[in-house]
Amino acid sequence: MWLIAAMFAVTYVGMAVGRLPGLQVDRAWIALSAACVLLLTGTVSLADVGQHIDVGALVLLLALMLVSAQFGFSGVYGRLSALIMRHAERPSVLLLGVVLLGGVLSALLVNDIVAFAMTPLLCQALLVRGLDPRPYLLALALSCNAGSAASLIGNPQNILIGQVGGLDFWAYSLQALVPAVAALGITYAVIWAMWRHRWVLNEPGAAPMPLSVSQESLRYKPLLAAMALLVLFSTPLPREWSALAVALVLMMSRHVASHRYVQAVDWNLLLLFMGLFIVTGSVASLPEAGVLVNQWLGAEGVPDDPWRMAGISLVASNVIGNVPFVILLLGLFPQLPEATLVMLAVMSTLAGNLLLIGSVVNLIVAEGARRQGVHLGFLTFAKAGIPVTLLSMLVAAGWFALGVR
Repeated sequence: MWLIAAMFAVTYVGMAVGRLPGLQVDRAWIALSAACVLLLTGTVSLADVGQHIDVGALVLLLALMLVSAQFGFSGVYGRLSALIMRHAERPSVLLLGVVLLGGVLSALLVNDIVAFAMTPLLCQALLVRGLDPRPYLLALALSCNAGSAASLIGNPQNILIGQVGGLDFWAYSLQALVPAVAALGITYAVIWAMWRHRWVLNEPGAAPMPLSVSQESLRYKPLLAAMALLVLFSTPLPREWSALAVALVLMMSRHVASHRYVQAVDWNLLLLFMGLFIVTGSVASLPEAGVLVNQWLGAEGVPDDPWRMAGISLVASNVIGNVPFVILLLGLFPQLPEATLVMLAVMSTLAGNLLLIGSVVNLIVAEGARRQGVHLGFLTFAKAGIPVTLLSMLVAAGWFALGVR
């Protein structure tokens, strides 16, 4: 028991801090290392690992990453970026385009991939035009999180919640659509109010790094793939196998080598999931863990009150991250009712907009911007993220409090 507790503590302190002092080790490898210690010491058996890991969630996440990669290979992200950049002379309209683009794409695809693909394209186009990329990068990160709340395939934690709870794809979206759209509107309003007189750079921007733009003419494949996914998700077929089938068909290409799809997968995120599944599953199997969590949450257990759910999600998602928080909660309480799961999906996603460390998407945008010579700092993000998150979660809690769930 003590070793499981120690590895759990190391893992979640690592989730909060983001690294181990003196070592170049990120969150994924912290979680995986803790899981390996439990395996190597015999504290956890391979049979236990099979029970702790949600293979369906991992397969679905992998398949959606492969499908999302097709959008990049087909030049869809580049064309959409060029389309909204036509309004560069009207920064407020351009901002609206970025918010809508990030939100809509993230409802259909995994938001991590959308952020990864769009960040360098935006930086390059904005710097060339002498516009400050920071408000638009903030809009991209915040809208990718907000838009992804509308869908069970929009982000990793929603994928997991949908799999564990067996939630209906369209029924969830109907309940989550209003909070997600409201969050997109709030994102636009807050960033516009903060940056409306500061769109243009005072000094010429740093020359962006050259991008390798795909020239494959495959423009219809992403559209067909997205339509196929939406149709298949409307059937009783398991979502993970439906998505994997679409991904495999896409990989049978005459233009794109299969290894490029493999390179487009965020393996670090998958490893993070695996490590967290093992560590949290091991903790959840301890009787003492259930007692402690019940004491912390009170007699009611996991709250079905939207205001309490908003508060817990806000704190936990910005201390350890929304993905680790959801994995931990579902590991300890695998039989949550549907209404609670819907609130958890929406609240944990919106809570990730509070701080730079709140979600993986925020870190992806900040790191992608850094590679292009743009600094998106912690305080800059917080100035927009805090009001956007608090207002968005206020609307979401009010929506669920009305009984619309």
